[in-house]
Amino acid sequence: MSNSIEIVCPAGTLPGLKTAVDAGADTVYVGFRNETNARNFPGLNLDKKELTEGIEYAHAKGTKIYVAINTFAKAGKTEIWKESIQDASELNVDAAIIADIGMLDYCKKNFPKLRKHLSVQASASSFNAINFYSENFDVKRVVLPRVLTINEIEDICKKTSVETEIFAFGGLCVMAEGKCSLSSYITGESPNTKGVCSPASHVRYENYDDKLISKLDQFTINKFENGESAGYPTLCKGRFKANNTIGYLFDEPSSLNIIAMIPRLIKSGVKALKIEGRQRGQAYVSKVVSEFRKAIDQASYDHKNNFSSISEGQQPTTGAFDRLWL
Repeated sequence: MSNSIEIVCPAGTLPGLKTAVDAGADTVYVGFRNETNARNFPGLNLDKKELTEGIEYAHAKGTKIYVAINTFAKAGKTEIWKESIQDASELNVDAAIIADIGMLDYCKKNFPKLRKHLSVQASASSFNAINFYSENFDVKRVVLPRVLTINEIEDICKKTSVETEIFAFGGLCVMAEGKCSLSSYITGESPNTKGVCSPASHVRYENYDDKLISKLDQFTINKFENGESAGYPTLCKGRFKANNTIGYLFDEPSSLNIIAMIPRLIKSGVKALKIEGRQRGQAYVSKVVSEFRKAIDQASYDHKNNFSSISEGQQPTTGAFDRLWL
């Protein structure tokens, strides 16, 4: 890298991992094919054999591999989380991204050589919290929540020696990181334990009165007119009627995009930029990584380039980075 800021790219499959490496990612993050990671969708994620091949491919080209073990273990049923940590260590991944404080303690005591990163799901948003995780669990990096302004991020970077990683592109939710249970009120499955928000098994699409209706179980989340882009039915991005007005009650569909802030972020002390989207396709990965690679290497940004076509709702946003989070 010509500048010391790392591109951390998602991959939901082995071909996606290889695409990310070839597109110029410094690091690719993946999950095991189980409920220990927060993108536990059917058809996504890697088993041990696939990850072994992926690590060999990435390391041969100088790219690192992180494994997300970032859901919260269930009381009395922690075996699968412990097994995933052991597998990550044995496969020689470059870091494990962990949220559960008990699993951090388990990892430190049993696999001290495995580099530990604190997942955004842990919701550590102050230098005091970050230093606590560093001092007690040997955490080397923290993924910061998407509710901080750029000024707050710069302040954190000045007050901790722990590396900071921030989300730079992709899906944007309204939740307090690691504490969202909204979809579980309908599906009974929390994204923080099952690893999936609005699981596909509960999703329905129906045509009615010349409109496409998206449902989560039996609840209507959205109605789309002919020709309108139809999004995935997540409760926080649904349109509902309240006070005789139909609209987005929580938040409109949008995607985070802070590529224009790269020159400032390079100076801020931030160590890595994280791209969201392990459930997205290879074309998405290739386009986003290559553009971020160019912007970082040039320490600038050409505003003629944009990602509207691959942004949720075709609406890029800078999120909380330069405004208050309301």
